[in-house]
Amino acid sequence: MSGFRLKDGGLIDRSRPLKFTFDGKAYSGYFGDTLASALIANGVRLVGRSFKYHRPRGVLSAGHEEPNALVELRQGARREPNVKATTIELYDGLVARSQNRWPSLAFDAMAVNGLLKPIFSAGFYYKTFMWPASFWEKLYEPVIRRAAGLGRASGIEDPDTYERSNAHCDVLVAGAGPAGLMAALTAARAGASVILCEDQPRVGGQLLSDRELIDGKPAPEWAVSAAAELAALPNVRIMLRTTVAAAFDGCFAALERVSDHYPEPPAFQPRQRFWRIVAKRTILAAGSTERPLPFPDNDRPGIMLSSAVRTYLNRFGAAAGRAMAIYTSTDDGWLTARDFLRAGLTPVVLVDTRASAPAAFADVAKAVPVMLAGSIVGTESAKGLSAITVEAGGAQKRFEVDALAVSGGFNPAIQLASHFGGKPVWSEDISAFLAGATAQGVEPVGAAAGVFGLAETFAQAAAAGAAGLAAPAPKLPTVAQTATAGALATWRPDPAKDGKIFVDLQHDVTASDVVLAHREGYRSVEHLKRYTTLGMATDQGRTANIDALAMMAELTGRTIPETGVTLARPPVVPIALGAVAGDHRRGAFRPVRETAIHALSSEAGAPFVDVGQWKRPQYFPIPEDADLAATAAREVETVRTRVGVTDVSTLGKIEVLGADAGAFLDRVCATRASSIRPGRCGYFVMLREDGFMMDDGMIARFAPDHFLVYASTAHAASVYRHMLYCRQALWPELDVNLAAVTDGWAQLAIAGPSSPAVVQALVDAPRAITRTTFPPMSAAEITICDGVPARLCALSFSGERAFEVAVPAGYGAALFRRILEVGAAYGIAPYGSEAMGVMRIEKGHPAGAEINGQTTAYDLGLARALSRDKDHIGRVLSARPALNDRKRARLVGLTPLDPNDRLRAGAHVIEKGVAPSAESDLGWLSSAAWSPTLRSFIALGFVSGGPDRLGEEVRIFDPVRGGDCPARIVAPCFYDPNGERPRV
Repeated sequence: MSGFRLKDGGLIDRSRPLKFTFDGKAYSGYFGDTLASALIANGVRLVGRSFKYHRPRGVLSAGHEEPNALVELRQGARREPNVKATTIELYDGLVARSQNRWPSLAFDAMAVNGLLKPIFSAGFYYKTFMWPASFWEKLYEPVIRRAAGLGRASGIEDPDTYERSNAHCDVLVAGAGPAGLMAALTAARAGASVILCEDQPRVGGQLLSDRELIDGKPAPEWAVSAAAELAALPNVRIMLRTTVAAAFDGCFAALERVSDHYPEPPAFQPRQRFWRIVAKRTILAAGSTERPLPFPDNDRPGIMLSSAVRTYLNRFGAAAGRAMAIYTSTDDGWLTARDFLRAGLTPVVLVDTRASAPAAFADVAKAVPVMLAGSIVGTESAKGLSAITVEAGGAQKRFEVDALAVSGGFNPAIQLASHFGGKPVWSEDISAFLAGATAQGVEPVGAAAGVFGLAETFAQAAAAGAAGLAAPAPKLPTVAQTATAGALATWRPDPAKDGKIFVDLQHDVTASDVVLAHREGYRSVEHLKRYTTLGMATDQGRTANIDALAMMAELTGRTIPETGVTLARPPVVPIALGAVAGDHRRGAFRPVRETAIHALSSEAGAPFVDVGQWKRPQYFPIPEDADLAATAAREVETVRTRVGVTDVSTLGKIEVLGADAGAFLDRVCATRASSIRPGRCGYFVMLREDGFMMDDGMIARFAPDHFLVYASTAHAASVYRHMLYCRQALWPELDVNLAAVTDGWAQLAIAGPSSPAVVQALVDAPRAITRTTFPPMSAAEITICDGVPARLCALSFSGERAFEVAVPAGYGAALFRRILEVGAAYGIAPYGSEAMGVMRIEKGHPAGAEINGQTTAYDLGLARALSRDKDHIGRVLSARPALNDRKRARLVGLTPLDPNDRLRAGAHVIEKGVAPSAESDLGWLSSAAWSPTLRSFIALGFVSGGPDRLGEEVRIFDPVRGGDCPARIVAPCFYDPNGERPRV
């Protein structure tokens, strides 16, 4: 056993013991422990296996930078993989298991991969598995997929709930270490509203791990008093267990782990809460990450970062080993040695790469064997670190140790600042990258800004907190300066000589991999990253990148800043997808919109389909119907021969009002809306700026200054946003107002030869519904059913005489019942979206499958509808020769030579008598259906040069679903091509 619990000390609550299991074995810890600290206190060194070589690994760090100690947490549906043991708060009954090993952690058969390192070198997957090709799907791919990943997801639906919330403040402080506390105190005392986010369950940051004295008292006590002052202020919100994880335009995203420190969330509590925080100013006080020193076999269990060793010692009362060695290039290693001495433990040896000892640690130099200008050249392992070999002054010496603290300097935590896109800036003073350009009002402070002295940190943080505020100069706490970050040790390991020097511990990227990447030409930092997978593990390269960049710089003869650095991507820490979704899960994944007739349609037995966010009835079955096809055929026949009614409330309805309403629509639409007379309807086409189709529909004009735009259901929201943009940004001088009123009106379409009689029974006298008094394309605001306000339009989407009646939504259900009552004498029946789709294909009307963002008005045969004598959005680019080429894939109809040969959307149109290939592919089917009117399958599709090929025989080839039949290209309008029936 190496690690152990100190008899006293630390910030844990020894009066509250906790039980937990790791890999099925029971252990104990205390309230305030992390899983990592509890394992160390119980002498557990082996906690995981590396990704590629399955080498034994132990805890390296004490925070989110941990690359080794990844575990599966909890069981069943709540099992969560790849959780860092260093970030898990210990709770009673915690269950954790190691991962990426078989059959056990102590004996992992996959460790044989280490013997195959010559095969598994950097980029091996680009160079192997090439032959024989037939082995790829049968052998190589299954093996690779089984080996991929680390932990196992539960595979069961997540039982927990999540929330999303919003907050705003004058000053957001990310991190409650010494810099964050000082900045928050200064801003809050000046009256600013402050939100202080801290990743840990208590404030203090590194102060909790060190034995600094602030104002004459221990640093943790000062942190407690600072937090108490902040908590007492009404303008301060302290958010513990909350990490500011991402920066976006105008806001920050933060993750609050509300219940992760419980076995399961308490009743009515979410597991996590995702915050969107908007702040006038933001202070980034996220601290820094210590980086290791590279040396052969530097991945043994028991090798840890110096600051982490000190954290476990001082905060958790756990010693990482009984025979501790320290290897450092900074004063931080000397701090760790001093704290060990104060705990009654004497390190075996302190190895410093520098030639002289820091004067501030003369007491340590007297008490601990010190080797200056030294380096570790080898390590030994027996289920963990057992010995090191140190070279200094040309001689080597072996030391038996069970733990090694290493310190190679500190990297400021610039990940969050990098989300603004600014390139990090190299600092020679601390041999690390600092944050580059950030957004206005965002400022890193303290260690995050490369300031490591505590006194300097307080001064800088106080200045940042007071910026822009009428605040008196704060009285800064008194501290003693004890340590600096130090410089990066220069090194250039020889892989052939030094064995495995691990740079990225989680992905097993070694120094030899960096050398190989250089030799094979992958010298750009972006290529190095992807070729070797450097920095692509769950720790995002926090402990790996600088060492790797330093090596590539040596190999290329450039400096580190010349070599470059990659930018961190959000989020800074893992975020559960459930937290991002919040309440938008399961049935609430997106808003569900139901029309006023929804309940009546449901009572009638109609199943519903999703059309955008809307629920639309698909069909209305009766007992005599054999299946969906039979129901749809019956409903189509009803409309064609008698009369049917359907709910079209989902159509977008956009009111356009004002003296310039017509001029506005003329600019937005490619058709001329201003020529529509009051009391009439007109067809519109709307183009994007690039000349492609955005939407089409109808416009009703009720008065000279009052238009109503009917947009398609699928595009209603985007059309309204587009019109708002045009109104507000392009032509704000126009006298025009817009209002989206889709939800305010229930609208029913009454279609069929008997539709005029049904509508006549609804409208109030003296309105007459005849071919002459209310012809097709008429529009009027009227009253129906004894005074109910309504809008009536004579519009046909079915190809039959038809009307659309709109009433305020509250009258929708009553209107539907009334239509069925008065229409019973004419054989009326409701029909759904399935029959509507069949009839629109029969009429050749393009819909969402045809207006898919990649087609033009010319492709759809609508070019004649575009106005050529006025300017409008998309006019210039729609006239590009390539968009008007007769060889473009254009809309046509297709009928199989055998009417019973089924056509399906997505099938390819192939030249007749030619084998299917890219060269013989003429186009595709966009919509298809069985037409009960024509007694044949029919389809709309896009064929190269389509209108010029009418009558040509082609082949419909559907390799996915096994379809293959001859067909003929015809005009897209299959039914009533002259449009006579709506005028009857």
